[in-house]
Amino acid sequence: MLDRIAASLPSLAPAEQRVGELVLHDPKAFAHLPVRELAERAHVSKPTVVRFCRSMGYDGLADFKLKLAGHANEGVPFIHRSVDTDDKPADVLVKVIDNSVAAFLQYRNAASPAQLEQAGLAILRTWKQGQRLEFYGAGNSGIVAQDGQHKFFRLGITCLSSSDGHIQVLSATMLRPGDCAVIVSNSGRTRDLLDAAEIAKANGATVIAITASHSPLASLCDIHLAADHPEGYDVYSPMVSRLLHLLIIDVLATHVALQMGPELQNQLQQLRTNLQSKRHSPEQ
Repeated sequence: MLDRIAASLPSLAPAEQRVGELVLHDPKAFAHLPVRELAERAHVSKPTVVRFCRSMGYDGLADFKLKLAGHANEGVPFIHRSVDTDDKPADVLVKVIDNSVAAFLQYRNAASPAQLEQAGLAILRTWKQGQRLEFYGAGNSGIVAQDGQHKFFRLGITCLSSSDGHIQVLSATMLRPGDCAVIVSNSGRTRDLLDAAEIAKANGATVIAITASHSPLASLCDIHLAADHPEGYDVYSPMVSRLLHLLIIDVLATHVALQMGPELQNQLQQLRTNLQSKRHSPEQ
């Protein structure tokens, strides 16, 4: 959260920059001081303090302070602990799990509920209008895109996924206003995905990106679900990034499911009943 604030400072207005610098100087104090005192310390107005919080993607000061307090008090190291060639199985176990847990907690504290709500509303509109929901990814992110299709297909939403750049371009070309394209990318710099995003957006579709902050894809999309983590983009065995992207898909699918009403429960129960015939009965 603090890294994201520091990276965003140059793009903010001077008054909001002073609020951001106050946060970075003493996060714990900022999380507990009243807005009046925060404004006095930053030499800005009280509305500017609230405006800064919204610029960072939060609903307001209360939401921002809640997430900031959780970040400051968590006590979990967010430095990526890379495995070494001489690590024993017990070391690998601890490092891989700690990396994943740290990334999840970092996401919990820094995620924007407002962006999640916007993404959910866009997908719900697509579902209600009987339009298209598509998931695009490349390489490892292509597997996450398939998981997205599977999760939303189970909700009764007609959707598809693609990890082929040519198919993505063809598919994005056929999108129209009311359709949604969910694009998953670790770096946010993959050319095929950027091409698909530009085409989908030009055709009036809503582009939702699960990707790193301050990336070209994050700047291009309509709704950004930030997926920031300590794992380097040059790692060719992605672990933390893949799990974080899958988590965001799960959070989004759960949010959408809760908004779909009681009819969904009947449908899921019917799916479960129909799938039971595919399993061996337990031994008596």
